Amino acid sequence: MKRLLPQFIFALPLCLFLFSTQCDDDIAPLTQEDEEQELAILKAEIESLADASVCDDAFECKFIAFGSKPCGGPWSYLVYSTSIDTEKLENMVEGYNRKEAIYNTEWGIASDCAIENPPSSVTCENNTCVAIY
Repeated sequence: MKRLLPQFIFALPLCLFLFSTQCDDDIAPLTQEDEEQELAILKAEIESLADASVCDDAFECKFIAFGSKPCGGPWSYLVYSTSIDTEKLENMVEGYNRKEAIYNTEWGIASDCAIENPPSSVTCENNTCVAIY
């Protein structure tokens, strides 16, 4: 046991030094185009999941605010049904909205600042959820 203690005492500062010098400086920051492409990919994944939903008597149609306008509020409302993993969709949309808001601030994005009204209701037509405005 006494032999291990001196080795530990010398090894501990070396380990702490190695851990403290590790950083993410070697990783190049994302460009605006890179971030825009990431957002486009996430948006397509979210829309694909929502489009996979179906409605009938067993499933309820819903909508969620989608996107983040630079002036505030969503770009649109995404319509979907409870036939899919709604918790997953809602988490993906929340993450996307947060990421787009950061993108807008970071890159100084502007928009028309028009307010997008939510649907007054959603209905099921031919096994597809449809927004009513």
